[in-house]
Amino acid sequence: MKSRVQKKEMRWEKLDNTANLFPVIANETMTNVYRIAVILSEDIRPECLQEALEQVLPWFNTMNVRMRTGMFWYYFETNTKGKPVVREEQDFPCRYVERHENRNYLFRVTYYKNRINLEVFHALADGMGAVNFLRELTYQYLRICYPQLSGEMGDRLCDDTSLDTEDSYLKNYKKAGKKTYKSVPAVHMKGERLVRGELGTIHGYMSVKQLKEKAKELGMSINEYLSGIFVYSIYKGYLHENISKKPIVLCVPVNLRPFFESMTTRNFFAMASAAFLPEKEKYERQEVMKLVQKELKKQITQENLERMIAYNVSNQKNYALRVVPLFLKKPAIKFVYLTSAKATTTTITNMGRMVVDKAYEPYIKRFQIILSPSVGQNTKATVCSYGDELTFTFSSLLKDTSVQKVFFRSLVEDGIEVEIETNGVYYD
Repeated sequence: MKSRVQKKEMRWEKLDNTANLFPVIANETMTNVYRIAVILSEDIRPECLQEALEQVLPWFNTMNVRMRTGMFWYYFETNTKGKPVVREEQDFPCRYVERHENRNYLFRVTYYKNRINLEVFHALADGMGAVNFLRELTYQYLRICYPQLSGEMGDRLCDDTSLDTEDSYLKNYKKAGKKTYKSVPAVHMKGERLVRGELGTIHGYMSVKQLKEKAKELGMSINEYLSGIFVYSIYKGYLHENISKKPIVLCVPVNLRPFFESMTTRNFFAMASAAFLPEKEKYERQEVMKLVQKELKKQITQENLERMIAYNVSNQKNYALRVVPLFLKKPAIKFVYLTSAKATTTTITNMGRMVVDKAYEPYIKRFQIILSPSVGQNTKATVCSYGDELTFTFSSLLKDTSVQKVFFRSLVEDGIEVEIETNGVYYD
C-alpha cells in the first residue's frame, strides 16, 4: 500500500504525442470524450462520492490539471480553480467538456442510481489511465461508505495503482525509415440520425466462459472473434451483403504498455486496423471473421507497433514543425485528421479484464465503457469484462440498429446467451 501524502506544487507538462491532436479537433459534435462507468450493488451516496473525489484527485497529477494554450503547443498546468463537483447525471453520455463550466477540469464525475460515471477528455489519458483513476475513486468511495473496509484495507492507494506520468511515446521512440500512408476511402455508416445531442447506447452482457469456448473452437482470441462479427454485421446489416468499392475498415486501439513495459497513466496506444473489401456477394460469416483475424495478426506485432510510434513521434520531433506557431499548426493538423478519418469505418476498443481487490468485489457488479462518435464514425463499440461477464457496448448517432441486431443475433446463433440493455432513445 502507498501512504497518502498530498502534493500541492504547481506543475507544467507537455501533452503527450497523441494528446496534441484532441484539443485541435474537439467541439460540441466531436467531443473526444469517453466514459468508463462502474455499477455498484447499492445506490450512490453523492456526498460520499464528492468526498472521495476530493481525497483521491490530488494524488493523480494526470487528472488534476487544466489546459493552457502556448505559442507552439497546448500544455497542462496544475488546476487551482477549485474542487471538481460531482453531479447527478442529467444528460447523454460523452458530452463535450466545456472547460469554463467545469472549473477547467478535463473530466467529470457523475452518478445515476448505482452507477458512477467518469467521463474523460482524451487529451488527458487513454482508457487504461482512466481505469486507474476510477478504480481508486471507487475504492475510496466504498471505504467512506463502509468504514469496515477502511479498517481492513487502510486509507491508502493500492500497490498496483500507477502514478507514472511519463510520455512513453518519447521514451520508446526509435528512429525508423520514412513511412508512407495510403489513405483509401472506407465505408461510412450513414442514415437518419437521432435528435441532435442524443447518443444511443446498447449494452450486451454475456459469459466470458461461453465466448472463450466459441472463440477457441474457431482458433481465435475473444478480441478477434468479436471484431470479426462486428465487421460482418456492418457487411450484412449496413451493406446488405452487397459488393462495395470501398472497404469496411475497423480500427482497434492497442494498449502499448505490455509491449514496452510502461506504467504511464497518460495516453499510450496505437491504432491497428483490419480492412475487408466485399468483392463478391454472400460472404459467409466465418469467412469474414477469418479475414479480419488475419489482418489484425499482421498489424499487432512488436515490430509494427515500434514503426507506428516512430512515425507519429517523428512528426512531433521535426524541428521545422516545432517552431511553427500553434495558430498555423491547427488548420494543418485538422486537415490531416479529416483526411485520415475518411479511411476508417468504425472503432472497437477492448479494455480487457477489469480487476479489483477481492475485498471490494462484493460491492461492484459490472463495468461499462462508451465511446463518443467522430468524423465518419457514427457508430462505435467497446468491450470490457469483470468476473465472468463481458460487456459489449455500441454507441451510435443513428436511429437504425440493423448492425447491432445482426451482431447480437450472430452471438446467439453461436450459442452465447446475451442480455440487452439500452438507454431507450432508439425508434425502431
